[in-house]
Amino acid sequence: MPVKMVAIFGASTVLWILFAASQAFKIEISPEYRTIAQIGDSMSLTCSTTGCEAPSFSWRTQIDSPLSGKVKTEGAKSVLTMDPVSFENEHSYLCTATCGSGKLERGIQVDIYSLPKDPEIQFSGLLEVGKPVVVKCLAPDVYPVDRLELDLFKGDHLMKSQEFLEEMAKKSLETKSLEVTFTPVIEDTGKVLVCRAKLHIDQIDSKPEERQTVKELQVYTSPTNTNISVHPSTRLQEGGAVTMTCSSEGLPAPEIFWRKKSDNGVLQLLSGNATLTLIAMRMEDSGIYVCEGVNLIGRDSSEVELVVEEKPFRVDISPGSQVAAQVGDSLVLTCAAVGCDSPSISWRTQTESPLSGAVRSEGAKSTLTLSSVSFENEHSYLCTVTCLQRTLEKRIQVKVYSFPEDPEIEMSGPLVHGRPVSVNCTVPDVYPFDHLEIELLKGETTLMNKHFLEEMGTKSLETKSLEMTFIPTTEDTGKVLVCLAKLHSGEMESELKQRQSTQTLYVNVAPSETTIWVSPSPVLEEGSPVNLTCSSDGFPAPQILWSRQLDNGELQPLSENTTLTFMSTKLEDSGVYVCEGINQAGISRKSVDLIIQVSQKDIQLTVFPSKSVKEGDTVIISCTCGNVPETWIILKKKAKTGDMVLKSVDGSYTIRKAQLQDAGVYECESKTEVGSQLRSLTLDVKGRENNRDYFSPELLALYCASSLVIPAIGMIVYFARKANMKGSYSLVEAQKSKV
Repeated sequence: MPVKMVAIFGASTVLWILFAASQAFKIEISPEYRTIAQIGDSMSLTCSTTGCEAPSFSWRTQIDSPLSGKVKTEGAKSVLTMDPVSFENEHSYLCTATCGSGKLERGIQVDIYSLPKDPEIQFSGLLEVGKPVVVKCLAPDVYPVDRLELDLFKGDHLMKSQEFLEEMAKKSLETKSLEVTFTPVIEDTGKVLVCRAKLHIDQIDSKPEERQTVKELQVYTSPTNTNISVHPSTRLQEGGAVTMTCSSEGLPAPEIFWRKKSDNGVLQLLSGNATLTLIAMRMEDSGIYVCEGVNLIGRDSSEVELVVEEKPFRVDISPGSQVAAQVGDSLVLTCAAVGCDSPSISWRTQTESPLSGAVRSEGAKSTLTLSSVSFENEHSYLCTVTCLQRTLEKRIQVKVYSFPEDPEIEMSGPLVHGRPVSVNCTVPDVYPFDHLEIELLKGETTLMNKHFLEEMGTKSLETKSLEMTFIPTTEDTGKVLVCLAKLHSGEMESELKQRQSTQTLYVNVAPSETTIWVSPSPVLEEGSPVNLTCSSDGFPAPQILWSRQLDNGELQPLSENTTLTFMSTKLEDSGVYVCEGINQAGISRKSVDLIIQVSQKDIQLTVFPSKSVKEGDTVIISCTCGNVPETWIILKKKAKTGDMVLKSVDGSYTIRKAQLQDAGVYECESKTEVGSQLRSLTLDVKGRENNRDYFSPELLALYCASSLVIPAIGMIVYFARKANMKGSYSLVEAQKSKV
């Protein structure tokens, strides 16, 4: 075989070995090692291989129990599905994969539990003040029960907690409970009972499975003191009317039921209102009427006997003894005589006011038509029927109401987090407003409820409103404000009239945490660039406004960008710059002082008349710097024991009679925030001759020159100040030399 072919064959063999090694037979199972499932749920275990084109799979439990599931194998994956999970699935499952002569196996532990329902709260009876009651907290269909914990709370108070650790775990769903006996008091009304069930499954997850049930307490007292009042009398004639009013005490307020006793003692239900009005009474209406106050705890009753005396005919009136009509609608009242062939029928109001309607009579029937109901029609209308020598009257009460539009919701301003806002809920053109109730809700929570029962009803359409103040928070955004108006009809109708309006809340957050960053620094040399950057927190995101504060305190707007940029600063750019974060909720303000300085010019340190003088001469040392303020110039005399700061006037220091100790090094330093400069000179003072008075023409000339130079220097300083060229330093009291 040629050498080249041998080399190719050898290389192919190496590649095949490497390929076979990269495709090693492996097995994986998901979930890994351990999982948990609730009884009744569906769960799948997946076994998959790599490195084998056509593996075969088999599933079994570690104790060779039935799988209790369905196996589906496709390619290199096999799935065991348990649907639904039951006690039979609580095993260690093994998946075996075979590829040729190779066999691999993986296992997974499946644990099960059951906590399918919220716990139940059961009472042994209704909660009656002063009577003990047993409360049961019950958790149904639990497994395993030895990991169950039951807690019963009243409000934040733990009434009882119970664990079931001592019970042996059984392969069954069990119902467990705890019981507490307590005696309700009136203050328990509105409190809540909380039954909480926890199933601790520590092996899988430290957080327990938990369910709870909440029940609000309603405490009751049985009805008592049931009383009846009758108007005008318990004895009346046929066709007459009577009003009976019943009251009863209890908690909750007892419902009132009127019944009439029949001849066989059976009670016939008449009404569920506190007031029972009977009109057009007949003979058969005579009897015993029973008023009963009823709530969930008990009942209490009282009775009265009515006697109706006979008369030969009766009068029927429709649509009933009471009718409600809206302002502007039409209404027809009908009066008919029964038992009389040729009656005489007339209409009138009980207060003898005008009828304000059209009357039409035919035979034994008469109608009164009110074409457009108004306040003038709110009367008791009487239909008078005369038949032979007897006269009967029937009354129909017309109640007028107005409730034409939905309520309106108005706010005192935009909603701002943490800022009180007034909400006004207005109901227009209402009558009678003493029957009106307005309720303001946020979501399902009632914020305020107002009745107008205490107000006197007037004959007019009036606009009524409910106003309240609340403090909105960001959590209120998206909630719905509901204004619900109810017009209670009383005895006019059984149906409640109501209208409502809604408004979705959007809560703003006033700007805060306004911050300014200055880059590179708030103190700069003239011509330097600077960026002033501002940020402010709020909702909606605040708008940024840059302004400059003028000398009179007013703000001059400059920019609405986040960053205010000066490409090349000028001296006149110095000043206070104000950043404002602005949104609908308010304004947050921050300011920064920007200082622009002119770079220093060289300082000049001079001595007059000369650096070398005689003892007794007058010497003037002056330090000037054209653009540095006097307060930033320091004049010193250097000494070994320490520098002495000289008290200068307009940058000049005068030695009236020079002494030998005045000789030395004098130094001038100019300091600014952008740098400093130093200048120095040496003064030499020579001593006088000892045996003669010393006075020379040169000294006289020096004195004369000094008298001219000092005023000249004063004038120069004056004009320099006029030109903003101050360069001298106004020094504080200097320390005296220790020499």
